[in-house]
Formats: sequence, C-alpha cells, structure tokens
Amino acid sequence: MKVLITGITGFAGSHLADYILSQHKDVEIYGFIRWRSRRDNIDHILDKINLYEADLKDIVSLKKALSQILPDRIFHLAAQSFVPTSWNCPAETFSINAVGEINLFEAVLSLGINPRIQIAGSSEEYGLVHPNEVPMKEDNHLRPLSPYAVSKVAQDLLAYQYFKSYGLHTVRTRGFNHTGPRRGDVFICSNFAKQIAMIEKKKQEPVMYVGNLDAKRDFTDVRDMVRAYWLSLEKGKKGDVYNIGTGKTYRIKEILDKLLSLTEDDIKIKVDPDRLRPSDVPVLLSDSTKFRKITGWEPKISFSQSLKDLLDFWRERV
Repeated sequence: MKVLITGITGFAGSHLADYILSQHKDVEIYGFIRWRSRRDNIDHILDKINLYEADLKDIVSLKKALSQILPDRIFHLAAQSFVPTSWNCPAETFSINAVGEINLFEAVLSLGINPRIQIAGSSEEYGLVHPNEVPMKEDNHLRPLSPYAVSKVAQDLLAYQYFKSYGLHTVRTRGFNHTGPRRGDVFICSNFAKQIAMIEKKKQEPVMYVGNLDAKRDFTDVRDMVRAYWLSLEKGKKGDVYNIGTGKTYRIKEILDKLLSLTEDDIKIKVDPDRLRPSDVPVLLSDSTKFRKITGWEPKISFSQSLKDLLDFWRERV
C-alpha cells in the first residue's frame, strides 16, 4: 500500500509517519515538501520515506507528484494551522487551506485515481457554541469565529461536495486540540513549555507571558490523534465526518499550572495583550461517540504525560 501524507514535515504529519513505520511495516510512505520546508521533524526517518516536491497552490506540481506516486491513501494534513496568523493573513490562510484542497481534489480527478482521502478538519469549525450544545456532536451548527476556522469549514464542506459530486472517497475528521513533542512554539501548550525551558536555562527572565487563560479545550496527545487518523480511513464511512477528542476539557490556566508544577524555578505570570485574539472560542469539548463506536479508538496517553514529554522536548532544544 502507498500512503501519501501532505504536511509530512509538520507536527501531526511527522507523528503519523512514525506511527505507520512502527505499526504498518508493509506501507510505503510518501510526502510532499516545498523547497523551503524545514525537515527537523523527519530527520530521523528520511531514509525510510519518499519525498516529492509539490505545493498545494500549484496544481501542476500536484499532478506531477501524484502521477508518480499513485497513492492508495492520502492523509491531507498540510495547512496554515495557527489561528492568530489567520487574522493577519486571512486570504493566504484560505488560499492554502481551501483552494489548496480544491487543487488536490482536481489533481486526483484529472488522473482518474480514487484513493481514500482523510481531511484533517478542526474543532475550531464549531466556533460559537451555546451552553446546551456542549459537548459538541458532528451535527452541531458550525459558527466559525476566525478566518482559520472558516477555511476549515470550507475544507470540510468541499470534501463532502466532492464525495457527492464525483464519488471521491473522502473521510472528514474534526480533531480537537492535540499536543505533544514537536508542537510548534506558537501553540499554547508548546509555548508555555518552551518558555519554562528557556527560563530554566537562564535564556529568559523568570516571567511567563500568557494570553487568555479562561478558555477551555479538549486536548488529545498527537500520538493518539494520528492513530485515529489512520483508523478513519480503515473503518470510517466514505463521505462521513467524525469528531476526535478525549471528552474532557482543561482551562488554559490549569494547563499552565500543570506545566509549572514540573519545574523548580519560581516563575511569575504576566498577561501579554498581543497574545489575545479579536474573538476566542470559550469552550471546545468533543463528543466522539460516533468515531469510537465504529473504530474502537480510545486515547491511551494521559494529558500529564503529553505535557511532560512536551516540556522534555523543549529542554533538549533550547
């Protein structure tokens, strides 16, 4: 079996490659890269995967790469995935996420192939959630509150439309927040962990800079999340959509406290206005009953372990 991972150099993409290499040794792994792609996350597996240069915004490059790979499955993880950046670059975010997916689908159709395609959506699609809608089910209204969230709704609905219109074997997953080693330092848990590691190494004053600490999020370890991605194409129904999450929320303040408990340094907290968003989603809590019933998936790695592994990751790198 040939598996293509778009975004293989990223956080989830690199962990998905690790998972497949360890658990599905008969699978050939392919990934898209761009000339400017950092390869830190896949340095340890470069001799075990096949990389092709392609850009989601360039359909010619997609057609060329896909015609050479002819994948049986595609995990579409490549995206502009940082919510705050989407406020500064809304058009670019939409171009990469929505138009990029259209280019991928059109390239697949032009070649006459029909691989199973997982579309990595986001819990941010739900956006403004009323109290009586928590935890969120897949049939909940989508009220996105950021340009990023709107772009993910577009990805989600395009995957459904291409399934209905052209019969593409798409499966949509709405992954709730996930974290763990290799998470980019712009994301909340990783940012906190990196700041602690910097303070421990005396590379930052003993002050932790934070944004909104009241938001509640459902966090899954990335290693559990990519296992769910794999199962979505193994057992998921084509054209369908599935929530993936633990079903438990933590306030951002709780996450900060958990990380601070892992260091002996005395660290002060300071709110940085630049870290506050124009609008924020108060709570994201998953009901993943539908996905668990068809796949048997359950998270295996505790949130405390995820945070410890993340902090150790940054301690080795700062």
